Formats: sequence, C-alpha cells, structure tokens
Amino acid sequence: VQLVESGGGLVQPGGSLRLSCEGSGFTFSNWLMMWFRQSPGKEREWVASITSTSSHADYEDSVKGRFTISRDNNKNTLFLQMDNLKPEDTAVYSCYVFTDRAYWGPGTQVTVSS
Repeated sequence: VQLVESGGGLVQPGGSLRLSCEGSGFTFSNWLMMWFRQSPGKEREWVASITSTSSHADYEDSVKGRFTISRDNNKNTLFLQMDNLKPEDTAVYSCYVFTDRAYWGPGTQVTVSS
C-alpha cells in the first residue's frame, strides 16, 4: 500500500488549496479514506472521512463548511478542497487508509500566513 499526497503550499488567510492523495497497492474503491493533520507540538488530528462510494462524508467541527473531502475511484485519488483557510489550519496533512493495518502517506505541508 502506498499513499502519496500533493498540493500543499503557502497561502494567505482566506485563500484556498486543493490537496490530492494518490493510492496504490490496494483496491482503492473498496475502502473508507481519511485526512489527518498534525501541527508542530500537537498530536495528529482527524480532519475528514469519506466512504468508499462517496455516499457519506464527515468533518471535524473546525473545518465544517470550509473543507470538502471527495474521491475519484477511477483515478485512485482522494481530494481535500480547503477554502477560507485560517492560520490555525497550518499543518502537515496526510491521507490514511486501514486495510490490513493502518497506512499513512508522508504528508504535504500547508502553511497559512500573511
């Protein structure tokens, strides 16, 4: 199983970014996928989840209404659209799947600063 994130960067408060996570080595369309994030000095926290068929998505309270999780099972890719970004969203964002065990991608840095 391999997960590779992309799309991070530096953005001003109020700006937007779209993260991607490409999965390989497993049947992507079968599994619930998640995004997590970790800020310096803090524990990793769950951000959003999406079911295998995109029938249902859940969000951490602080990102509700600003972030949208989605997936393209034909391209084995998970997305996180992040709008109205705030400085407190600064973190390394990683995608996650649990198949036979937990798998994490290496993460992509998102920095929100003026």
